Amino acid sequence: MDHASQARKVQIARFRQMTPGERWIAARDLYWSVRRLKEAFIRQQHPEWSKHQVAGAVREAFSHVRD
Repeated sequence: MDHASQARKVQIARFRQMTPGERWIAARDLYWSVRRLKEAFIRQQHPEWSKHQVAGAVREAFSHVRD
């Protein structure tokens, strides 16, 4: 078994041990981390944009998540 497979099994075991509240916190933290990464990516792609334009593009990108 490779390291990635072993790590995945450990990760799944940890998630199964979490309470619903802990899973919610982990999901919330992941969501905000992804938003910050998206913001950084947009800022890199459009360095001339204002903070308002970047924030709007991030909101737009995340408004279609369920589509």
